[in-house]
Amino acid sequence: MGYENNLTKPGLQACIIFIEELLTLSTKHMPKVLVIEDEASIRAVLKDILKDQKELGLQVEEAKDGAEGLAKLESEHFDLALCDIKMPKMDGMEVLQKAKEKGIATTFVMISAHGTTELAVDATKMGAYDFLQKPPDLNRLLITVRNALDKTNLIKETKQLKKKVSARYEMIGESPALEEIKMMIEKVAPTDARVLITGPNGSGKELVARQIHEKSNRSRLDFVEVNCAAIPSDLIESELFGHEKGAFTSAIKQRIGKFEQAEGGTLFLDEIGDMTLSAQAKVLRALQENKITRVGAEKDVSVNVRVLAATNKDLRKEIAENKFREDLYHRLSVIVIKVPSLNERISDIPLLVDKFLEDIALETGSKKKEIEEAALKALADYNWSGNIRELRNVVERLVIMSDAMIMETDVKKYL
Repeated sequence: MGYENNLTKPGLQACIIFIEELLTLSTKHMPKVLVIEDEASIRAVLKDILKDQKELGLQVEEAKDGAEGLAKLESEHFDLALCDIKMPKMDGMEVLQKAKEKGIATTFVMISAHGTTELAVDATKMGAYDFLQKPPDLNRLLITVRNALDKTNLIKETKQLKKKVSARYEMIGESPALEEIKMMIEKVAPTDARVLITGPNGSGKELVARQIHEKSNRSRLDFVEVNCAAIPSDLIESELFGHEKGAFTSAIKQRIGKFEQAEGGTLFLDEIGDMTLSAQAKVLRALQENKITRVGAEKDVSVNVRVLAATNKDLRKEIAENKFREDLYHRLSVIVIKVPSLNERISDIPLLVDKFLEDIALETGSKKKEIEEAALKALADYNWSGNIRELRNVVERLVIMSDAMIMETDVKKYL
């Protein structure tokens, strides 16, 4: 009875809020720090200092020597390691080296009473974030810990973002034709060879180009795409090479072109078969000399880009009709990757549909819809003239128009 009297409405609400806060705290990531130090007194002081930083909410663990420290780093994840250099069994530099060799992502801050500039430089070269003299200044220690944890969080966020981007351009399917393309990508991506990607509209040529870039040594720099068919013929040269102020009537300021924007990275020329002969000549020169000239400029600009091109046209036929330069074709087609139509890889439709259903559910924040086998067979029997792009649109239409389960009758009705 007494307990019931205490559970008035305000009291009940306060209790609910308190429980919610506890749940939030329990699910929030608390950074983990490992103190690797052979002197027990210093180890205890460092641990107390770090645990006193309530706003950081650190979980702090200890290791009494390098061997124990490395074992802990191997068995569980730590965001940061404060590591002494002079220790028995295994010194700090060896711990750092072995951790990096094993691919352990923990950020290291090295500490030593015998610090020298040379030692600090060596530690940094081996991958340490910072180097502190022992006994460390309190303010310097705390600033270093905060900055190191910020760096760790930034690396995590960058990795997550790259995963999302990679997932967006993932190539879905297990058909022999697609497996061959994946094999070719693995071989050609690490090189700087130019690649010509052919195939019908909507078949996934851009995905192939993206995969080549992501698996290349240029992946940290930009992937710049130009749709040659979407740019008016009188503007394509300005788009590709840029222009100087006053080069033509509407050139009110200098503009950097796509070649320069892609510096160090990858330039993807989509639908290159629609490029004008004049622009083709300038692209050929850029590939031959690694130099471009902005429209209206006198000086050349050196460029370092990897060029990938794609087309849905038969370029040999275009060459015969004097619509495409043969010398440019040979420059672009060091490697040719032919992307099959969806009709040539029908066995991949179930996997593609499943991926599209997942993507649509994530985009709309709704539950992923199921699809019956008969409906999948109906999709497989269809003539996909619009290829994967058309399939994606059809799946989205089915998700909107059908109930919880996508049925064969839905496919026949809305296809």
